[in-house]
Amino acid sequence: MLKGEKVILRALKREDLLRQWQFNNDLEMEIAGGGDPPEPQSLARLEAEFDESVSRGGRDGTNFAIEADSTYIGSCGLFHFDQIAHTCEMGIGIGDRAYWSHGYGRDAVQVLLNYAFRLRNLHKVWLTVNANNERAIRSYKACGFTEEGRLRQHVWSNGKHIDLVYMGVLRSEWEAAHAFDGR
Repeated sequence: MLKGEKVILRALKREDLLRQWQFNNDLEMEIAGGGDPPEPQSLARLEAEFDESVSRGGRDGTNFAIEADSTYIGSCGLFHFDQIAHTCEMGIGIGDRAYWSHGYGRDAVQVLLNYAFRLRNLHKVWLTVNANNERAIRSYKACGFTEEGRLRQHVWSNGKHIDLVYMGVLRSEWEAAHAFDGR
């Protein structure tokens, strides 16, 4: 549906669920994504949640599968919309380790921000990230996010308390950075 340089953001398909189940049960992925304490998830439960959602009909909303090289590699989405302030929270997870640190997450974030600002008319997109997830913080900064604050020792992660970092990007900042690239 939404195409970047390296990724396509599309609706989640039932055939994606096996890989998503593997990602959801990957301890390193869960800790990096802030899923503490990690909890197991059965494939049957994931399939039941998917089937229940599909049975309601309608649209899939603002949750997207991330596809690269015709392969499901993770997911991203927008949530916690504030209809008055025109803001929302963003989340992303690349579960396939072969696609880590190669710009796929950055491309997905750029596509998602284009969608948020140009197609949904949002004013600001924000996120939270564990302070020890340096790879994600570097990627978010490269996409235009700036640190807006932090909650000190707010998250229990992998046996210790760490800071929770709030980051955001304003539409005007994003537009200024993309004025000449045609996105």
